[in-house]
Amino acid sequence: MTGEDVVILVTGATGNIGSALLRELQAFGAGPLRGLTRDLARAAFPEGVEAVAGDFAETASLKPVLEGARSLFLVSRMGSDADIIEAARRAGVEHVVLVSSITVQTHPHLGPADENLTVEQLLKDSGMTWTILRPTQFASNALWWAGAIREHETVRVPYADIGLPTIHPADIASVARVALTEPGHQERTYALTGPARVTARQQVGAIAAALGRKVPFAEISRQEAHRQMAILLGDEAADAVLDLTGGDVNDELLMVRDTVPQITGVPARTFQQWAAENATAFR
Repeated sequence: MTGEDVVILVTGATGNIGSALLRELQAFGAGPLRGLTRDLARAAFPEGVEAVAGDFAETASLKPVLEGARSLFLVSRMGSDADIIEAARRAGVEHVVLVSSITVQTHPHLGPADENLTVEQLLKDSGMTWTILRPTQFASNALWWAGAIREHETVRVPYADIGLPTIHPADIASVARVALTEPGHQERTYALTGPARVTARQQVGAIAAALGRKVPFAEISRQEAHRQMAILLGDEAADAVLDLTGGDVNDELLMVRDTVPQITGVPARTFQQWAAENATAFR
Protein backbone atom coordinates (compact mmCIF):
# COMPACT_ATOMS: atom_id res chain seq x y z
CA MET A 1 0.00 0.00 0.00
CA THR A 2 1.74 3.18 -1.14
CA GLY A 3 -0.91 5.69 -0.17
CA GLU A 4 -0.37 7.67 -3.39
CA ASP A 5 -3.85 7.12 -4.84
CA VAL A 6 -5.59 5.68 -1.78
CA VAL A 7 -8.23 7.90 -0.18
CA ILE A 8 -7.40 7.98 3.53
CA LEU A 9 -10.22 8.87 5.92
CA VAL A 10 -9.11 10.20 9.30
CA THR A 11 -11.79 10.11 11.99
CA GLY A 12 -11.45 12.26 15.09
CA ALA A 13 -9.73 14.69 12.75
CA THR A 14 -9.87 17.64 15.14
CA GLY A 15 -8.56 15.61 18.10
CA ASN A 16 -5.06 15.34 19.53
CA ILE A 17 -4.11 12.38 17.36
CA GLY A 18 -6.23 13.00 14.26
CA SER A 19 -5.12 16.59 13.74
CA ALA A 20 -1.46 15.61 14.04
CA LEU A 21 -2.03 12.67 11.69
CA LEU A 22 -3.54 14.86 8.97
CA ARG A 23 -0.56 17.21 9.16
CA GLU A 24 1.88 14.31 8.89
CA LEU A 25 0.04 12.64 6.03
CA GLN A 26 0.01 15.90 4.10
CA ALA A 27 3.68 16.56 4.82
CA PHE A 28 4.59 13.12 3.48
CA GLY A 29 2.48 13.56 0.36
CA ALA A 30 -0.06 10.87 1.19
CA GLY A 31 -3.61 11.02 0.06
CA PRO A 32 -6.08 12.08 -1.13
CA LEU A 33 -6.99 12.94 2.47
CA ARG A 34 -10.39 13.25 4.09
CA GLY A 35 -11.00 14.47 7.66
CA LEU A 36 -14.16 13.57 9.54
CA THR A 37 -15.63 16.05 12.00
CA ARG A 38 -18.99 16.67 13.61
CA ASP A 39 -18.70 20.42 13.06
CA LEU A 40 -17.36 21.64 9.72
CA ALA A 41 -17.37 25.24 10.96
CA ARG A 42 -14.76 24.39 13.61
CA ALA A 43 -12.54 22.28 11.36
CA ALA A 44 -9.22 23.89 10.46
CA PHE A 45 -7.57 21.20 8.37
CA PRO A 46 -4.36 21.49 6.34
CA GLU A 47 -4.76 22.76 2.81
CA GLY A 48 -5.93 20.05 0.44
CA VAL A 49 -7.70 17.97 3.08
CA GLU A 50 -11.36 17.34 2.27
CA ALA A 51 -13.44 18.15 5.35
CA VAL A 52 -16.52 15.95 5.74
CA ALA A 53 -19.24 15.96 8.39
CA GLY A 54 -20.41 12.84 10.15
CA ASP A 55 -21.47 11.60 13.56
CA PHE A 56 -20.54 8.20 14.99
CA ALA A 57 -23.80 8.24 16.91
CA GLU A 58 -25.63 8.20 13.57
CA THR A 59 -24.03 5.43 11.54
CA ALA A 60 -26.13 6.30 8.48
CA SER A 61 -24.31 9.64 8.27
CA LEU A 62 -21.04 7.77 7.69
CA LYS A 63 -22.07 6.16 4.39
CA PRO A 64 -21.28 9.18 2.16
CA VAL A 65 -18.20 9.95 4.26
CA LEU A 66 -16.78 6.47 3.67
CA GLU A 67 -17.54 6.43 -0.05
CA GLY A 68 -14.31 5.97 -2.00
CA ALA A 69 -12.15 5.59 1.12
CA ARG A 70 -9.77 2.65 1.08
CA SER A 71 -7.85 3.34 4.29
CA LEU A 72 -9.39 4.35 7.62
CA PHE A 73 -7.94 5.73 10.83
CA LEU A 74 -10.30 4.90 13.69
CA VAL A 75 -10.27 5.59 17.42
CA SER A 76 -12.20 2.90 19.29
CA ARG A 77 -15.27 3.43 21.47
CA MET A 78 -16.42 6.68 19.83
CA GLY A 79 -19.73 5.18 18.77
CA SER A 80 -21.16 1.80 17.86
CA ASP A 81 -17.93 0.15 16.77
CA ALA A 82 -19.70 -2.87 15.29
CA ASP A 83 -21.80 -0.60 13.06
CA ILE A 84 -18.85 1.63 12.14
CA ILE A 85 -16.66 -1.32 11.17
CA GLU A 86 -19.47 -2.90 9.19
CA ALA A 87 -20.15 0.40 7.39
CA ALA A 88 -16.48 0.64 6.50
CA ARG A 89 -16.44 -2.91 5.17
CA ARG A 90 -19.54 -2.32 3.06
CA ALA A 91 -18.05 0.89 1.66
CA GLY A 92 -14.99 -0.97 0.41
CA VAL A 93 -12.43 0.12 2.98
CA GLU A 94 -9.46 -2.21 2.73
CA HIS A 95 -7.26 -1.30 5.68
CA VAL A 96 -8.07 0.08 9.14
CA VAL A 97 -5.62 1.50 11.66
CA LEU A 98 -7.32 1.28 15.04
CA VAL A 99 -6.31 3.13 18.20
CA SER A 100 -7.05 0.82 21.12
CA SER A 101 -5.30 0.90 24.52
CA ILE A 102 -2.33 -0.72 26.19
CA THR A 103 -4.69 -1.69 29.02
CA VAL A 104 -5.91 -4.56 26.83
CA GLN A 105 -2.67 -6.30 27.77
CA THR A 106 -1.84 -4.66 31.10
CA HIS A 107 -5.25 -4.60 32.81
CA PRO A 108 -7.62 -6.84 30.83
CA HIS A 109 -9.94 -7.17 33.83
CA LEU A 110 -10.98 -3.51 33.62
CA GLY A 111 -14.22 -2.72 31.79
CA PRO A 112 -12.76 -0.25 29.25
CA ALA A 113 -9.94 -2.69 28.42
CA ASP A 114 -12.45 -5.47 27.76
CA GLU A 115 -14.44 -3.10 25.53
CA ASN A 116 -11.31 -2.23 23.55
CA LEU A 117 -10.45 -5.91 23.15
CA THR A 118 -13.94 -6.52 21.79
CA VAL A 119 -13.44 -3.78 19.19
CA GLU A 120 -10.08 -5.24 18.21
CA GLN A 121 -11.71 -8.61 17.62
CA LEU A 122 -14.54 -7.07 15.63
CA LEU A 123 -11.96 -5.52 13.33
CA LYS A 124 -9.98 -8.74 13.00
CA ASP A 125 -13.15 -10.62 12.09
CA SER A 126 -14.28 -8.00 9.54
CA GLY A 127 -12.29 -9.25 6.58
CA MET A 128 -10.45 -5.92 6.23
CA THR A 129 -6.74 -5.76 6.88
CA TRP A 130 -5.82 -4.07 10.13
CA THR A 131 -3.16 -2.50 12.30
CA ILE A 132 -3.87 -2.08 16.01
CA LEU A 133 -2.16 0.60 18.09
CA ARG A 134 -2.17 0.23 21.88
CA PRO A 135 -0.85 3.47 23.38
CA THR A 136 -0.24 4.09 27.06
CA GLN A 137 -1.25 7.22 29.00
CA PHE A 138 -1.37 10.33 26.78
CA ALA A 139 0.77 13.36 27.62
CA SER A 140 -2.33 15.42 26.84
CA ASN A 141 -4.03 13.98 29.93
CA ALA A 142 -2.13 16.73 31.75
CA LEU A 143 -4.74 19.14 30.38
CA TRP A 144 -6.87 17.96 33.32
CA TRP A 145 -4.73 20.35 35.38
CA ALA A 146 -5.01 23.31 33.00
CA GLY A 147 -7.77 25.08 34.89
CA ALA A 148 -5.95 24.93 38.22
CA ILE A 149 -2.66 26.03 36.67
CA ARG A 150 -4.25 28.95 34.80
CA GLU A 151 -5.81 30.11 38.08
CA HIS A 152 -2.46 29.73 39.91
CA GLU A 153 -4.02 27.11 42.16
CA THR A 154 -2.27 24.04 43.57
CA VAL A 155 -2.25 20.94 41.37
CA ARG A 156 -3.36 18.08 43.63
CA VAL A 157 -2.78 14.51 42.46
CA PRO A 158 -2.41 11.03 43.98
CA TYR A 159 0.57 8.76 43.28
CA ALA A 160 2.74 11.82 42.65
CA ASP A 161 5.99 9.91 42.25
CA ILE A 162 4.95 6.89 40.21
CA GLY A 163 6.31 7.31 36.70
CA LEU A 164 4.54 6.05 33.59
CA PRO A 165 5.99 6.06 30.04
CA THR A 166 3.57 8.75 28.91
CA ILE A 167 3.24 9.16 25.13
CA HIS A 168 2.96 12.33 23.05
CA PRO A 169 -0.21 12.02 20.91
CA ALA A 170 1.80 13.08 17.87
CA ASP A 171 3.85 9.90 18.21
CA ILE A 172 0.68 7.84 17.95
CA ALA A 173 -0.08 9.85 14.82
CA SER A 174 3.40 9.20 13.44
CA VAL A 175 3.03 5.45 13.86
CA ALA A 176 -0.45 5.60 12.33
CA ARG A 177 0.92 7.50 9.33
CA VAL A 178 3.48 4.79 8.69
CA ALA A 179 0.90 2.04 9.11
CA LEU A 180 -1.46 3.77 6.68
CA THR A 181 1.10 4.48 3.97
CA GLU A 182 3.91 1.94 4.14
CA PRO A 183 3.96 -1.84 3.69
CA GLY A 184 4.69 -4.35 6.40
CA HIS A 185 2.26 -3.24 9.09
CA GLN A 186 -0.88 -5.19 8.28
CA GLU A 187 -2.07 -7.71 10.87
CA ARG A 188 0.29 -6.19 13.43
CA THR A 189 -0.42 -4.98 16.96
CA TYR A 190 1.87 -2.33 18.43
CA ALA A 191 2.15 -1.30 22.09
CA LEU A 192 3.25 2.34 22.15
CA THR A 193 4.92 4.36 24.90
CA GLY A 194 6.98 7.47 25.32
CA PRO A 195 10.78 7.40 25.68
CA ALA A 196 10.91 7.47 29.51
CA ARG A 197 8.82 7.18 32.62
CA VAL A 198 7.63 10.52 33.92
CA THR A 199 5.88 11.11 37.24
CA ALA A 200 3.00 13.52 37.84
CA ARG A 201 5.38 15.67 39.87
CA GLN A 202 7.82 15.77 36.94
CA GLN A 203 5.01 16.56 34.50
CA VAL A 204 3.93 19.57 36.54
CA GLY A 205 7.58 20.60 36.77
CA ALA A 206 7.90 20.45 32.99
CA ILE A 207 4.77 22.58 32.59
CA ALA A 208 6.14 25.06 35.13
CA ALA A 209 9.41 25.25 33.16
CA ALA A 210 7.49 25.87 29.94
CA LEU A 211 5.53 28.66 31.66
CA GLY A 212 8.58 30.16 33.29
CA ARG A 213 7.00 30.22 36.75
CA LYS A 214 6.39 28.00 39.74
CA VAL A 215 3.30 25.81 39.82
CA PRO A 216 2.16 24.78 43.33
CA PHE A 217 1.91 21.00 43.69
CA ALA A 218 0.64 18.66 46.40
CA GLU A 219 0.09 14.93 46.68
CA ILE A 220 -3.33 13.80 47.89
CA SER A 221 -4.74 10.45 48.95
CA ARG A 222 -6.50 8.04 46.62
CA GLN A 223 -9.70 8.58 48.59
CA GLU A 224 -9.63 12.33 48.06
CA ALA A 225 -8.80 11.93 44.38
CA HIS A 226 -11.63 9.42 43.98
CA ARG A 227 -14.16 11.81 45.50
CA GLN A 228 -13.18 14.48 42.96
CA MET A 229 -13.01 12.17 39.93
CA ALA A 230 -16.23 10.29 40.68
CA ILE A 231 -18.24 13.47 40.31
CA LEU A 232 -17.28 13.60 36.62
CA LEU A 233 -16.51 9.97 35.78
CA GLY A 234 -18.57 7.84 38.15
CA ASP A 235 -17.19 5.44 40.77
CA GLU A 236 -16.09 2.61 38.48
CA ALA A 237 -14.30 4.80 35.94
CA ALA A 238 -12.63 6.81 38.71
CA ASP A 239 -11.31 3.60 40.26
CA ALA A 240 -9.99 2.44 36.88
CA VAL A 241 -8.17 5.73 36.28
CA LEU A 242 -6.64 5.63 39.73
CA ASP A 243 -5.51 2.03 39.28
CA LEU A 244 -3.84 2.89 35.96
CA THR A 245 -2.11 6.01 37.26
CA GLY A 246 -0.55 4.39 40.29
CA GLY A 247 -2.86 2.23 42.36
CA ASP A 248 -2.41 -1.00 40.40
CA VAL A 249 0.60 -0.60 38.14
CA ASN A 250 2.55 -3.60 36.88
CA ASP A 251 5.74 -4.24 34.92
CA GLU A 252 3.84 -4.36 31.62
CA LEU A 253 2.35 -0.90 32.22
CA LEU A 254 5.66 0.56 33.44
CA MET A 255 7.71 -0.79 30.52
CA VAL A 256 9.36 1.76 28.22
CA ARG A 257 9.15 0.43 24.66
CA ASP A 258 11.09 1.41 21.56
CA THR A 259 8.20 0.75 19.18
CA VAL A 260 7.83 4.40 18.13
CA PRO A 261 11.45 4.93 16.98
CA GLN A 262 11.59 1.44 15.48
CA ILE A 263 8.59 2.20 13.25
CA THR A 264 9.06 5.90 12.54
CA GLY A 265 12.85 6.06 12.42
CA VAL A 266 12.99 9.05 14.78
CA PRO A 267 13.16 9.30 18.59
CA ALA A 268 9.92 9.37 20.53
CA ARG A 269 8.87 12.83 21.70
CA THR A 270 9.36 13.68 25.38
CA PHE A 271 6.80 15.02 27.82
CA GLN A 272 8.93 18.16 28.05
CA GLN A 273 8.39 18.70 24.33
CA TRP A 274 4.64 18.28 24.72
CA ALA A 275 4.61 20.78 27.60
CA ALA A 276 6.56 23.36 25.60
CA GLU A 277 4.26 22.93 22.59
CA ASN A 278 1.12 23.29 24.69
CA ALA A 279 2.15 25.92 27.22
CA THR A 280 -0.54 28.32 26.05
CA ALA A 281 -3.22 25.94 27.36
CA PHE A 282 -1.91 26.55 30.87
CA ARG A 283 -1.46 30.32 30.70
